Amino acid sequence: DDDDDDDEKVEPEVSKEMVEKLKELGFAHNRCVRVLFATQSDSVEQCVQWLAEHQDDQGMDEQLLVSKKKAAAAVKKKLSKEEARVAAEKLRLDVAEKKKKEEAELEKVREKERIRSGKELLEAKKKEEALQFKRNAELRRIEKQEEEKAREKIRVKLEEDKKERRRKLGLPEELTPEEIEREKKRNEEKARKVKEEVERKEKQGVGVVRPVQLAENLRKNLVDVKKKHNDTDPAGVERCYKTLLAYLGNIAKNFECEPSDEAYEKYRTLKVNGKAFSERVKAFDGDVFLKTCGFCEQKNDAGEDVLHLPKEKISLAELQQAGIEIDNALKNPFFGVL
Repeated sequence: DDDDDDDEKVEPEVSKEMVEKLKELGFAHNRCVRVLFATQSDSVEQCVQWLAEHQDDQGMDEQLLVSKKKAAAAVKKKLSKEEARVAAEKLRLDVAEKKKKEEAELEKVREKERIRSGKELLEAKKKEEALQFKRNAELRRIEKQEEEKAREKIRVKLEEDKKERRRKLGLPEELTPEEIEREKKRNEEKARKVKEEVERKEKQGVGVVRPVQLAENLRKNLVDVKKKHNDTDPAGVERCYKTLLAYLGNIAKNFECEPSDEAYEKYRTLKVNGKAFSERVKAFDGDVFLKTCGFCEQKNDAGEDVLHLPKEKISLAELQQAGIEIDNALKNPFFGVL
C-alpha cells in the first residue's frame, strides 16, 4: 500500500466517524485507516468484510503513508451514493459466490462421507446376515438331532412295550424264528394293502398325502400354535400338545377296531363344543392339527358338531409320525425357533 513517489508522505484523510465506529468494534487505528482508504466506503459491514479478507496481509498494523497527491486524489474520489451502492452490491455478490464455492466443497466432503458410511453399513449387514445364517443352520442341526433322539426314544419304548406284552403272555422277550417269519409276512401283507389303497385312491383322483409331506404339515400346525399362543399362555400350549397326543395315542392303541366296536366311535369322535376340547384344544387352534391328521367336521346322531376320523383317512404309521411330531414339540427346547 505504501507509495514510492518522491512526494512527501502523509497519512490519508478518512472519515473520523467511521474510524471511531470501527475502533468500537476492536480494530486498531492503522487498520481502520487502511480499510477506509482502500474501500472509500461508509458501510461498517463492508469495512469489516474487507478487514476479514485482508487480516493476514503484510503491514496491516503499520501506519499507512501515501503521497500528498494520492491522498488528495482519494479525497476527491469519494464515491457517490450510487457508486457506493454498486460497490456494496459487488462485494455482496463476491461474498455470496465465495460462500457458494465453500458450500459446494463442503457438500463434496459430505457426499464422500455418506458413500464411505454406506459401504461400511453394507459390509456390516453382510457380515451380520452371514452370522445369522450360521446360527440358523446350527439351530436346525440341533433341532434335527433332538428329533432323531425323540424318534429313537419312541422306538425303544415300543420295543419295551412289545417285550412286556410277551412277558405277560409267558413268551420269551425275543421273537422265535417262526414268529419272525409270521411278522415278516404280516408286514408284507400290510404293505401290499397300503399300496393297493394308494393305487385305488390315485385311480379315483383322490389326493394322497405322503408321510413326509404329512409330517411337514403337522409340524407347521404345531409351530403355528406355539408362535401364536406361547407368549401369553405357555402352560396352555403344553396342555394342548399333551391333549392331542392323548387323542392320537388312544386311536393308535385301538387302531384295529372296526366301526362296529364301541372303542372305534369313542376315540375317533370328538365333541367340538365339549368343555375339555374347547378349553384345551380349540382355544389354541389345535383342531387344525387334527384336521390335518384326517379328522372331518360333521354332526352326530344328536345333531352335535363333532370331529370324526374315518379309518381310511390315516394309517397307523402316519399316526405314529404325528405322535413323534407332538413329542418333539413338547421336549425339544428349540422347536419353533426357526
